[in-house]
Amino acid sequence: MTGFDRTSLAYALRVAGCAALALVLGQALGLEHPQWAGMTVWAASQPLRGHLLEKAGYRFGGTLVGAGFGMALMAVTRGELHWLIVGISLWLGCAAAAGNLLRGFASYGAMLAGYTAAMVALLDAAHPDHIWALGADRVATVGLGVAVALAGGWLFARPGGAAPSEAAFALAARRVLARVAGDRGDSEVALVGEMARIEAGLDLAAAGSMGARRAVRHLRAGLIASLELLLWARRGQAGPDLADALREAGSDPAALRRAAGLAPAPLARPLTRLAAALAGEAGGEGLMPVPALKRDWAGARSAMLRGAGTLLAVGAFWLLSGWPMGGYMMLGAAIMTSIFSTFEHPLRVLPKVAIGQGLGVLGAMACRWLVWPLAGSDWALVALVLPFIALGALIASHRRTAVMGFDYNMVLLLMLQPVFPLTMGFGTSVEAGIAVVAAPLIALMAFRLIAPPSATVRAAELRRAAVAELQLQARRPQARGLRARVAHQALVSMFWAERAPETAAQSADAALGLLALGAAIQHLSELAEGPAPGPSRRAKAALARLARLASDPRRAGRALLRAAGAPGADRALLETAADAARGMAA
Repeated sequence: MTGFDRTSLAYALRVAGCAALALVLGQALGLEHPQWAGMTVWAASQPLRGHLLEKAGYRFGGTLVGAGFGMALMAVTRGELHWLIVGISLWLGCAAAAGNLLRGFASYGAMLAGYTAAMVALLDAAHPDHIWALGADRVATVGLGVAVALAGGWLFARPGGAAPSEAAFALAARRVLARVAGDRGDSEVALVGEMARIEAGLDLAAAGSMGARRAVRHLRAGLIASLELLLWARRGQAGPDLADALREAGSDPAALRRAAGLAPAPLARPLTRLAAALAGEAGGEGLMPVPALKRDWAGARSAMLRGAGTLLAVGAFWLLSGWPMGGYMMLGAAIMTSIFSTFEHPLRVLPKVAIGQGLGVLGAMACRWLVWPLAGSDWALVALVLPFIALGALIASHRRTAVMGFDYNMVLLLMLQPVFPLTMGFGTSVEAGIAVVAAPLIALMAFRLIAPPSATVRAAELRRAAVAELQLQARRPQARGLRARVAHQALVSMFWAERAPETAAQSADAALGLLALGAAIQHLSELAEGPAPGPSRRAKAALARLARLASDPRRAGRALLRAAGAPGADRALLETAADAARGMAA
């Protein structure tokens, strides 16, 4: 069929079938909002078993936490709307911040806890005596939806989580080794960029599988070793025998270990680490520890201010206007400002989200006013929704509308509560649709006005965080894991810099510069503890300057050059680090 991918269509039809089943079961169980079970199926379904299991778990856990907070807030505030708005705004801001600090599906669970509280507390704020039933209904419908998504998805989903990018890593390692051997076919920018892209996919690759998580740890260690090899290639050159051994070794761990035996110590160490990573080994003598991943505190702060500030503004409008649909608008704004705070380009995605939600509103209006008047019972209402759910599968699987399909399906079910007899008037239905579609437009304005997200800004923030780690390392040279964390931040900053192509080349240079500074600090700490007073004094002076690297990078560079002239110093390494320090001042 033109425009439809068979795999995508089959998957979308299966999810739509499970959503329809969840709706029917919710109605049979007498749940107040059975359509929420169908929404959960769309939200929790994944094509891979590992992803399905982990996302479903975080979906249910986040719902429990959010519903619990929403009910507790309603009990404390006794339904006073202004206090509810303040409480939900602050909670959503904290949840959005947590979502930016966490990674993978844990991030999704944190943000879900934020807007679930809004759903429980705001959609029926006028009836605080009903809040406990509403919260219990929310948990029950999500639990049902998760169970149906797991049962239906498990039969068809591919086993396990996504296999980590071991093949891509092995290929990148071969290209790095070729550069160390003297070949210049691949640029540094291309190699660092490829490693950054591999790193960016590791958290999702590990979802739902302990074996995959272990493999990801090895791959991260291998990526850091590969960065060290690129850094060495900047300042050294492999001899003919070693170069031939590296070319022949490729990604074979045993051959790579033999090649490491021909290398000088500064090169042998990262070669050994890379061999261990390729072999899937947990570690070994002298291996750099796998980093404790750095949290994105700057992104979390922006997400908290944006989420809380937007909800306070929307809540103030609701209070001043008295618009009955203000709760729907505030709920939508809560979802949009939190979920999309982790996206690479929210300003590009949100207009498409608005279109998808608009289609969902039109579908719901068509069902409510053209089809549902033919029904004579609750079950007839449920039956008449099913063709619209099937249409959602087609929208979600066509190449031109796929990006809008999820929002169509979620809004369609959000707006269609199958309760007979029908009581909502046409004007109220239109107002609800306007409130729903307004949410992504409000979020679009929020992302433009409050800490606008930018790949260039995020890359720069990560580099600043890495410099702070370097300063800490200079003060505490023996602390474990700091240098590995700097290397990880360098890779993540490169990932974001690639989203702003004009800065990619400079960011690759900065990434290797950060690594050079980390290696220089370790080398200086060894010199500082040595018996020779001259090299020790120069090394300590350089470490003191590097402890204030951010405020005076030029002085740090000069101190590194002075230390490079000391007997026993690794002149090439310290000169490379000095260049990196001076580059920060440019």
